[in-house]
Amino acid sequence: MNIPEELKYTKDHEWVKIEGDTAIIGITDFAQSELGDIVFVDVDTLDDTLDAEEIFGSVEAVKTVSDLFMPLSGEVVEFNEALEDEPELVNNDPYGKGWMIKVKVSDSSQIENLLDAKSYKELIQS
Repeated sequence: MNIPEELKYTKDHEWVKIEGDTAIIGITDFAQSELGDIVFVDVDTLDDTLDAEEIFGSVEAVKTVSDLFMPLSGEVVEFNEALEDEPELVNNDPYGKGWMIKVKVSDSSQIENLLDAKSYKELIQS
């Protein structure tokens, strides 16, 4: 199971990469393996400002649909449009080309509430 040390994580299996006041967000390797083959990523919150834990979109796999939750409050400023044609990027490269959204973070103190790699590993192994 790939859990990069430099990223932050949520209990809902999103990962977060902080770059200045921007957060890049996707789902973890564990999440994509649990979901199976991803066939569609739906994000209709571009340019919306959402609170932490609000739904920013959904991911559809062959057998199920799963909501995606905001790890941090902020404005959704970019959607990874490559996922429209190649949703399988989430399965093949969840921490790279399979990223989902970029968010302009409105409250950087919320970053402290996210899990580090060690805590996330403990969560999925329990």
